[in-house]
Amino acid sequence: MHALDFWKIVTMDYSNLLESLIAFLRSQDIQFCVIGGQAVNAYVEPLVSLDLDLAVAVHQIEKVEALLETQFMVKRFPHSLNISIPNSDVRVQIQTDERYAAFLKNASEQNVLGMQLPVASVEDVLQGKVWAISDPERRGSKRQKDLADISRILESYPGLRGNVPQEILNRLMD
Repeated sequence: MHALDFWKIVTMDYSNLLESLIAFLRSQDIQFCVIGGQAVNAYVEPLVSLDLDLAVAVHQIEKVEALLETQFMVKRFPHSLNISIPNSDVRVQIQTDERYAAFLKNASEQNVLGMQLPVASVEDVLQGKVWAISDPERRGSKRQKDLADISRILESYPGLRGNVPQEILNRLMD
């Protein structure tokens, strides 16, 4: 079984949200890259997740929102646009936090769920996880997953330990 087929079964993505969204972004010349847990999965042993987090160019966020609303269900939250479609449990979030837009410049094509997609560099993915775990408004369970993702990255890329604040390193189980 291919990774994309497995993910579609787990997420019950009967509407092909992932493929439709990626094709749509590309057809509209929207600059994007994968961040978050699926980006972590591109660099280390993958874990199953229903989420797909994307960053887009800052100057394109308003355009992206307007365009997406023509094809998908879009809900705006303080730091993201959540994209959905009937008959799919896939959860796609486009970050509107401008810090993530800088990740596009170092993105490279990686295998994500059996597709070649632009993925933020491992250093940027780690930075995003540090920001996420440091956000006191983020749910505790999400911050625990962020800590696990940081640990997974550091196991494969120990040279990046210096990119993680000591207070986060102290929480890791070595």
